[in-house]
Amino acid sequence: MVGMCFAGATLAQQDPQLTQYMFDRLSINPAVAGTSGQLCATGMFRQQWSGFDGAPKTGLFNAQMPINKISSGVGISAYFDKLGQQNSNFIRLSYSFHRKIGPGTFGVGLSGGLLAHSLGNNWIARDNPADDTAIPTAGQSDSKFDLGAGLYYTSPTFWIGLSSTHLSEPELDDVSIKGVRHYFVQAGYDWAIGGDKKYVLQPSALIKSDGTSTQVDLNATFLYNNQVWLGVTYRTEDAIAPMVGYQMHADKDKRSMFKIGYSYDVTTSRLKNYSSGSHEIMLNYCILLVKKPDLQIYKNVRFL
Repeated sequence: MVGMCFAGATLAQQDPQLTQYMFDRLSINPAVAGTSGQLCATGMFRQQWSGFDGAPKTGLFNAQMPINKISSGVGISAYFDKLGQQNSNFIRLSYSFHRKIGPGTFGVGLSGGLLAHSLGNNWIARDNPADDTAIPTAGQSDSKFDLGAGLYYTSPTFWIGLSSTHLSEPELDDVSIKGVRHYFVQAGYDWAIGGDKKYVLQPSALIKSDGTSTQVDLNATFLYNNQVWLGVTYRTEDAIAPMVGYQMHADKDKRSMFKIGYSYDVTTSRLKNYSSGSHEIMLNYCILLVKKPDLQIYKNVRFL
């Protein structure tokens, strides 16, 4: 299965797959940067297909903040993804220009960064890897500059985004990997059941495509009392994933929020006979940036 990835100048693997995608909108869409008006940091770790030797491991970190003086936002995303002998790393900087539309904020974003892939040399295969010129027996690595772009709109109860990564379709010749353009559509809605914000249903969706194949993630999460959530994600032809999480204000003024979440993918594809599922942990911290009041001193000779 792994060997299929290296026949000739192959296509790069999909961008990191995350079940709790609703907490990571930035890494695939630069227009998200700063649109919440908060300084946010998110970390995620995923152990996929437990039970496989060399199973995929993914780590992600991103941070973002608004720059209100220029109606903009900035962000940074970094991830590593390990699959057998292949290691993938990416770091990208994002910029988003904001405009207020109705009750929400519309962002237009652009990202740029470095995409890197490396191949190890500890191959275990039925056929001799030395017979395939696309497999570097001594190990090899390569990196290229990459671009992404996106559009995003968010309001107090609704969000939607359209974006693309690997716009430049970088060719990493030294590892026989070519990045292909990927497209993403993501959206979500917060519905206060019966108008009571103590009970909120949060349906969302993420559509991913490279132009030849498409995958859809559908999620429904129930948030109780703005503290505890339970949910489930369905990923077409792959998995059903229950999830649970907890959030709390981290200061007495309730300007900051800390979140922790966990999901477990129950594999539904043919891999279910060999894998015991996938585990994913999410940590998030956000703080609302409040502008300090502009205090002006007025002097009048009548009042000293």
